[in-house]
Amino acid sequence: MKTLQFEAVKVALKQDKTGYILTLCLHPDEIPEDLMRDFVGSRYGVVMVRINESEEPLDREQEFGNGKAVRLAGILCKEPDFWEFLYDDLQIMQKSEKEASDWLRNYLNIQSRSELKTNTEAQQLLEKLNKDYLRWKNAS
Repeated sequence: MKTLQFEAVKVALKQDKTGYILTLCLHPDEIPEDLMRDFVGSRYGVVMVRINESEEPLDREQEFGNGKAVRLAGILCKEPDFWEFLYDDLQIMQKSEKEASDWLRNYLNIQSRSELKTNTEAQQLLEKLNKDYLRWKNAS
């Protein structure tokens, strides 16, 4: 089996009724000829790894360090599935990012997500909440 290998830059991510649409930009010298010849609608199994300035795989733990919890809280509050999780558990009355953000700050007893950088108690609560959410999501 021949694999296609190339470097690309993420330039857009949007969503429609069928899923997410990822747009990548490839340098003309990088695009594999086989990819150019394939028909629009061709399916691919995709493996991607983000690279750093040294052309090595990026360690996301290193990238976000103490900000991991801050980032996770932001990601969760933007996810419609997380809104559904909270709504199903009667934690929020409206499925929205604002409602989820307000609820999460109250649940974690913080004024701002930036407090998650140093508040270990809130970090632990967020980690437990995320595990509960992922368990709920996998069961759905």
